[in-house]
Amino acid sequence: MTSAKSCITPMSTSLDLYTIAPPFNDPSIYCRLVGSLQYLTFTRPDIAFFVNCVSQFIHKPTVIHFSAVKRILRYLRGTPTLGIKFRKGSFSLQTFCDSNWAGDTYDRCSTSGFIAFLGSNPISWSSKKQSTVSRSSTEAEYRSLATTTVDLYWIRQLVCDLHVPLKTSPTLWYDNVSAISLAHNPIFHARIKHIKIDYHFVWKKVLRKDISFRYISSNNQLADILTKPLLSPTFLRLRDKLLTQPQSSV
Repeated sequence: MTSAKSCITPMSTSLDLYTIAPPFNDPSIYCRLVGSLQYLTFTRPDIAFFVNCVSQFIHKPTVIHFSAVKRILRYLRGTPTLGIKFRKGSFSLQTFCDSNWAGDTYDRCSTSGFIAFLGSNPISWSSKKQSTVSRSSTEAEYRSLATTTVDLYWIRQLVCDLHVPLKTSPTLWYDNVSAISLAHNPIFHARIKHIKIDYHFVWKKVLRKDISFRYISSNNQLADILTKPLLSPTFLRLRDKLLTQPQSSV
């Protein structure tokens, strides 16, 4: 891969990983590469979703899956110096959360993604396929909201244990008005019995003011990069808000 041409994005928006193709002739190489990429996601949230995708085929990869892995490597080859730069600032805790409803073309499960910031610094992120099929976009978004609330509350407790003062409640930024309304409105209870546990957990956190929800437009939703492949202009715009290039010394 040292002589391979770099790519602007880690994955094409038109790629279908479920396309029937011949099996890859050396699954052990595929396994090792994906394992290394998973390790790299600890510092590179921009590839978390894509590594999550190729990880689903680790037991029986095809040549298409291996090509997808190689594209991620080609993307990394073109961005070797990208990283997280920690800056001084306020100790406000905020999270961006999103989901891609029925995004998996095989089983129509949705993908949840979130990224948490302490001040202006990203400190935790996740891209994960939901285990159940959601019957509406609101249901998928609310499942993502509940999962993110759990992680955000855990981070809040960890920060408190480290004796770091938080002047305001953690903020969760979301781009789905219906999901936010559901978190604040107990009248919706009868309509969402199948996600009753998630509903009550989130609603009580809001009621106690442990967490506050805020709306953000889809164009500014940073977690979008963790839920689906994006066109290069959108991907690069969101990525550059998460990662930085080191300044060259003169």
